[in-house]
Amino acid sequence: MARTEDAAVPAAPATAIPLRPSFAKRFGLPLGVAAMAGILLLPTPEGLPVAGQRMLGIFAFAVIVWITEAVSYPVSAAAVMTLMAFLLGSAPDLADPKAVMGTTKGLTMALGGFNSAALGLVGGALFLAAAMMQTGLDRRIALRVLSLIGARTRRVLAGIMLVGFILSLFVPSGTARATCVIPIILGIIAALGVDRKSHFAGLMMITMARGEGLWQAGSKTGAAQNMIALGFIEKTFGRTITWVDWFLAAAPFTLLMAVATYYLMVKMMPPEIEEVAGGRQSLADALARLGPMGRDEKKLLAVSILLLSFWATENVLHPFDTGSTTVAAVALLLLPGIGVMTWRQAQANIPWDTLMLFGVSIGLGTALLSTKAAAWLARRIVAGFGLETLGPLAIVAVLAAFLIVIHLGFASASALASTMIPIVIATIQGVKTPGLNPVGLTMILQYTVSFGFILPVNATQNVLAYGTGTFEARDFIRTGIAQTVIAYALILLLSATYWRWLGLS
Repeated sequence: MARTEDAAVPAAPATAIPLRPSFAKRFGLPLGVAAMAGILLLPTPEGLPVAGQRMLGIFAFAVIVWITEAVSYPVSAAAVMTLMAFLLGSAPDLADPKAVMGTTKGLTMALGGFNSAALGLVGGALFLAAAMMQTGLDRRIALRVLSLIGARTRRVLAGIMLVGFILSLFVPSGTARATCVIPIILGIIAALGVDRKSHFAGLMMITMARGEGLWQAGSKTGAAQNMIALGFIEKTFGRTITWVDWFLAAAPFTLLMAVATYYLMVKMMPPEIEEVAGGRQSLADALARLGPMGRDEKKLLAVSILLLSFWATENVLHPFDTGSTTVAAVALLLLPGIGVMTWRQAQANIPWDTLMLFGVSIGLGTALLSTKAAAWLARRIVAGFGLETLGPLAIVAVLAAFLIVIHLGFASASALASTMIPIVIATIQGVKTPGLNPVGLTMILQYTVSFGFILPVNATQNVLAYGTGTFEARDFIRTGIAQTVIAYALILLLSATYWRWLGLS
């Protein structure tokens, strides 16, 4: 059953907003090339192979191009692959410096991310999101929850956050979840006669975007950036983190932050009304107009619940990893007679640029590690911040603050994770404090990658919410700064208590 738009739940308008100043887009590409050339022309530092120096140049190019969004992500991914193939290919081989590495080996390193098991998990997650959109099950779940909450404005707000959490268990894409919930919020605004520029409208939309950031950190399959970090962890440490292990570690943080976000938003953007007359009925009517649950929705719900149960019992009741069970679920959803969509339908709804960016970014990060570029850069960070003999709490404090600040320049958490997590891993490995758990610390710091709370351009769901015209950027920024401070403090608190008890910090 293809999704049909409910008249009471209009789609989000395609509002054009400038994601970056025009001069940044215009000069981002030449600036990236100039930065790369500058690094390549410097004398090779002691302890850094030529291939490592060239990877640092490519890394600088990628960061600048991704921050400025000078070109689209697929184009930048192709450029990064090309640079790695030729610049690494003409560099001395790491194993035999007297020989040249060769473009075949350089390209193989660039494509290394496409043989990662994490890529299968990301691809499967994108297919699941497409199936939800194809059948309309995501909208039905959202409307069902909201219709049960009631019409009191604070309950509606809590309902929006609850919808985000429930959908995060079944729709492993923050962008897809936002795409589903935003039209419903606009429908609430229209059906209840609420002014689109009111505090209540802005409160709902900003809270939705912030909630998606929290739920992305809350589960292993919550967002692509988590799988990117897990890919690096598996390649570097040979460790696999199960869905339950991630969830148990992240649950206290996401739960406490959800409560804090709710009260913070109500305090800083108090709704003008306590209850909207006819609100519950309007939502119930919108749900009724969807009609009874269709056959495809029922099949998708059954497969989703089954998949969630496999995720939750990994290494407890069975040995099957999250990626493999997700790929198996996708196969079921595509099989004739059993599935809910055809390949052509799925193909049209899959953001292939995300998948390409993921594969290339894993290859970029892995090459930074294998060419010793990450280790060399990490030694400079360790020395510069004096991390060499610090304890885990101080390390988290410094690196989490670093990631939060640098996130201000990124519009993609996936791009941030792909460029910074290898540096984080190498930095932690360079610390000599005994008893550190590098895998646990990397997990904790990965949570901060989802902290795109401050600027509307720091996450896709923020951009989608801002495009509805329901709030001003200044409201987003001032509430985002407060939420980021709370989230950072909670990261430190849990690092000193709960995560320490789990052995992660």
